[in-house]
Amino acid sequence: GTLLRAAEITRAAHVPLLGVNLGHVGFLAEAEGNDTEKVVSQVVSGDYIVEERVTLDVVATCNGAEIARGWAINEATVEKAGRERMVEMIVEVDGRPLSRWGGDGVVCATPTGSTAYAFSAGGPVVWPNVDALLVVPISAHALFARPLVVGPDSVVALEVLATSVDAVLCCDGRRSVDLPPGSRVEVRRGQQSISLARLQQSPFTDRLVDKFDLPVNGWRGTGRG
Repeated sequence: GTLLRAAEITRAAHVPLLGVNLGHVGFLAEAEGNDTEKVVSQVVSGDYIVEERVTLDVVATCNGAEIARGWAINEATVEKAGRERMVEMIVEVDGRPLSRWGGDGVVCATPTGSTAYAFSAGGPVVWPNVDALLVVPISAHALFARPLVVGPDSVVALEVLATSVDAVLCCDGRRSVDLPPGSRVEVRRGQQSISLARLQQSPFTDRLVDKFDLPVNGWRGTGRG
């Protein structure tokens, strides 16, 4: 959450972000708290690389009028505003209707966000260098409600049915706006990426193993580092 807040503050300056994990998983963080002295030394000496990460641009309309515009580095979600009933939505990809889903909502995520909310909702882990967008239903009551990976130039639209309950649009779990029934949210690849500073060029696989403490004992591969 701290790094997402930092991205929000520094986005206009387009400077690289470097996170130091002082909490739990800290998937976007590059270093741990006990490495602070080493981190400062590497930053001062310019001993780091910069990764560009895909973002999302989001526009919400109702009755043809724009009611909100935002962006996200992890995900944009459309969720039901209350617990009592499901939100009913039609999902559209590239101008064509895909399916009607009733449930708690839908997550539209970047590869960076695939290990965040989308992961908790049952979506796949996507390597950061994959140029794609994710669409993950949240507890959908539907026969076809599987996570989707769509092309990087696809436009995903989520239409809240006029007969549905109120919904909420939320970007990165930080910036939210109410959506009345009949609202439409369009999500596409962002025009401006986010820069992350990396202190080492370790494979993303190693990051997954480290952050999720995955069992790899017994591995007999040839790519030992």
